Amino acid sequence: QVQLVESGGGLVQAGGSLRLSCTASGRTISSYAMGWFRQPPGKGREFVATINWSGGSTYHADSVKGRFTISRDNAKNTVYLQMNSLKPEDTAVYYCAGRSGSAWQTAIHEYAYWGQGTQVTVSS
Repeated sequence: QVQLVESGGGLVQAGGSLRLSCTASGRTISSYAMGWFRQPPGKGREFVATINWSGGSTYHADSVKGRFTISRDNAKNTVYLQMNSLKPEDTAVYYCAGRSGSAWQTAIHEYAYWGQGTQVTVSS
């Protein structure tokens, strides 16, 4: 069983940056594809970014493309989301997710493992 714990959220002004981390325990995630999702206030959970098992292939939602970057360090069993040029509409709870398949996916139902989420608030 994989446990995922997110960290790095907080309050930031528009235009600022944050780096989220997702550290796994219980087993190695080096063969897992991983993803980041978010849930804005009053809305459903939405896809943000995903990365394949090696880090050699990534995909980002259009809304964050060019501003956010997903990456991973398999030696540290950790996945990251670097968020730059933050906007108030990026305010959400951000969730890390993992799937036992090696290829990245954008659909929520493809992911079996979820963290508890970390709050990101961007003030205008």
